[in-house]
Amino acid sequence: MDVMVSPSVQELAPMLRAMLDGDRSGPLAVIADPARLSAITQSLEGVDIILGTSGSTDGTGHLVGLSLDALTASATATHARLGGPGQWLATLTADHVAGFQLAFRSALAGTTPIGISRWDDPGELRAALESRTPGVPLYASYVPAQLRALIETAPDLLARLDAVLIGGAAMPEPLAIRAAAAGIRVVRTYGMTETGGGCVYDGVPLDGVQVRIEGVRVELGGTTLMTRYLDTEIQPFVRDGARRWLTTADLGRRREDGRIEVLGRADDVIVSGGVNVPPRVVEDCLEAAFGGAWAVLGVPDERWGQRVVAVTETPGFSLDNVRSATSHLGPAFQPREIAVGQLPRTALGKLDRRALREQLGA
Repeated sequence: MDVMVSPSVQELAPMLRAMLDGDRSGPLAVIADPARLSAITQSLEGVDIILGTSGSTDGTGHLVGLSLDALTASATATHARLGGPGQWLATLTADHVAGFQLAFRSALAGTTPIGISRWDDPGELRAALESRTPGVPLYASYVPAQLRALIETAPDLLARLDAVLIGGAAMPEPLAIRAAAAGIRVVRTYGMTETGGGCVYDGVPLDGVQVRIEGVRVELGGTTLMTRYLDTEIQPFVRDGARRWLTTADLGRRREDGRIEVLGRADDVIVSGGVNVPPRVVEDCLEAAFGGAWAVLGVPDERWGQRVVAVTETPGFSLDNVRSATSHLGPAFQPREIAVGQLPRTALGKLDRRALREQLGA
């Protein structure tokens, strides 16, 4: 097994190109903490790449084994959806699946990723745009928090990119509206390490990807699925004939137009007075009403089981106004408390709900 510890996208891309050309002696682990590899207990058969998941919700993660075939299917389908292969801005770390795919798509396409040491520096973004290969599309991948910051400082530069993929967390509708008004081509992605990254773009599965909703749980199938978890015998698959389905931790629904809408993680759902409250529904409502970033979580309550708490980084909001803004959702969805504080985020800018619960003592 070869190991690369937190490589840059630029460092990783040539290694992946060599693997695609047949130069491989065993799996390649791309990981921030190589000590995690001691937890491998499962077969490496059919595994070419090993990535770790963050476990930002429950504090645990997994080691994911992926094949080059699955990763190639993902990257090829992405290129087809975007309009063709291109160059990628190296805006994310390569030891997470989103950053890894920046390197893999570049390697597959034979293009050179453009390094950016500070994603929030408009000067670096401008320099990257000026150094792009003429006639080749230029793409970027951000999380919503990064997009929000860059719209404030460099909307004209973002509009010069051929597409901006947004993943890692749900994008609030007000942010999507601002991006569209600035002429930015935003593509909302949904996926995970277990699917080789994003596999549903703007609510539509990529070529080779199948989605079904079992009850309210999202299940994914197709050519981009991981081989297996490497650190546990418990695998998240169900079989339907010859097809494997990955049972995710996400809740979703199929809209009337056929697009998939992800409502949030099942383990984030708040049960208040016997009513299931997906936090994302309330968060989207608050962000639409007041702007800024909001988080919603449940804290223990003797009467209701859990009560809904809205957390914001901006002081000055009254509980009456917050409850009024969410009244159309139903009584159980209305926050019963407001907390003000910094919203903790992972290295990728994703809301860290586990850390937020600890912060609030919930």
